[in-house]
Amino acid sequence: MGPRLDDAARTIEAHGIGGAKDLPISPELAIAGAVAALTISFTVLALAWRTPRYASPARGPRGGHPLPDSLQRLVDSAAWRGGLRVVGLLFFGWAALAAIAGQDLLTNPFFGMFYVWWWVGLVPASLLLGPVWKAVSPVRTFHLLLAKVSGSEPGSGVLAYPARLGYWPAALGLFAFVWLELVYPYSTELGPVRLWASVYVAVMLLGGALFGDTWFERADPFEVYSSLVAKLSVWGESEGRVVVRSPLANLATTEARPGLVAVVAVLFGSTGFDSFRESPTWVRFLLGTEAIASRDWAATLADNIALLVFCGGVGLLFALGTMLTGVGHGQRRLLLPGQFAHTMIPIIVGYIAAHYLSYWLEVGQDTLIKASDPLSTGADYLGTGDWSVNYWLSYHPTLLANLKVLGVVLGHVVAVVAAHDRAIALLPKRHQLTGQLPLLLLMVFFTAGGLFLLFAA
Repeated sequence: MGPRLDDAARTIEAHGIGGAKDLPISPELAIAGAVAALTISFTVLALAWRTPRYASPARGPRGGHPLPDSLQRLVDSAAWRGGLRVVGLLFFGWAALAAIAGQDLLTNPFFGMFYVWWWVGLVPASLLLGPVWKAVSPVRTFHLLLAKVSGSEPGSGVLAYPARLGYWPAALGLFAFVWLELVYPYSTELGPVRLWASVYVAVMLLGGALFGDTWFERADPFEVYSSLVAKLSVWGESEGRVVVRSPLANLATTEARPGLVAVVAVLFGSTGFDSFRESPTWVRFLLGTEAIASRDWAATLADNIALLVFCGGVGLLFALGTMLTGVGHGQRRLLLPGQFAHTMIPIIVGYIAAHYLSYWLEVGQDTLIKASDPLSTGADYLGTGDWSVNYWLSYHPTLLANLKVLGVVLGHVVAVVAAHDRAIALLPKRHQLTGQLPLLLLMVFFTAGGLFLLFAA
């Protein structure tokens, strides 16, 4: 295997944080500090934050400064929206070229575009720019073009989208993606990944034809993923205008639809499993159990079960943590998990940032280099073929470790603030503080467990 191919194999297959060597600080100290930060945050909130400051189910979003009229006209213009669609189509076309005509090698940039630019890159892009996938989604563009050709209205399909479905299709799509990435044994072979992407496009177009644009908002796993992360950006919407508001105010506008808890459970649980599967404990279990070590299918089955346990466990624990509280007259306890589900978004973003930081920066650069040669013929179409990856962050492991721990802790602290604001808006006065204790304990558990897995990988 040549140097370049060896480089690709290492970067594409070794998902995650790069091993314990990247974290030269005490895990015990990091976990103790994180738990202290959550406890202090809750105590301060309990004393100083007595009334809800952001949106609640009974009130609309608070605050926000509308864009100047000139900027609003720009973002509403057909040229702006069309330009964003062109960006999405160019990305899709270049990836499709590599996937269809490229060689089945790990140097094929399609793998990096699929696993790194698309999956991990949606997080920073959505934090900075808002719901970016909704704006650039090629499947939305194809749907629009097909509607124009057929003379139909792209916003509405032949059927009304069933409200009871909510985000469940998106949750299933997200699970299908993480299963492909983390469990499927041939996830770095071109055929299966190309097939997965093709099925995604086909299902999205079929759903769009049946249910219109609502299908993309509720069922497209990447649009739902991007839009939820974008709730932590400063870009919001009010009465058809773009507004700039506090990320916490934006976060509180997340709609509690069926399947939302499943979506956040898959996102957080799969990231935790990605760390766990690289831990010495899991590796020793797979290698030390004769019935598993001697059969590839047994190891794959064990990984499948573990992924289900992580995702299902997160959802179950979160549901219990939110429902173990007193409720008011006429208030349904079963609705509480959905009404608090938005508080998991900062945790997800913080842990994904910690888990994939160096992976995204370094493999993202490597993908840009390889993207200049989509057919692996030695071409340099983009002029990036002779660039080299900058490993500066990995060469500063203490800084990298501190950034990872900070990402996890900050995500949980923001989650505690969002949960407190929602609790005092929803729960009866006598339960507003005591009702938060099970959820606080759950967040402490998630913090300690997340950091433990981060160091164990």
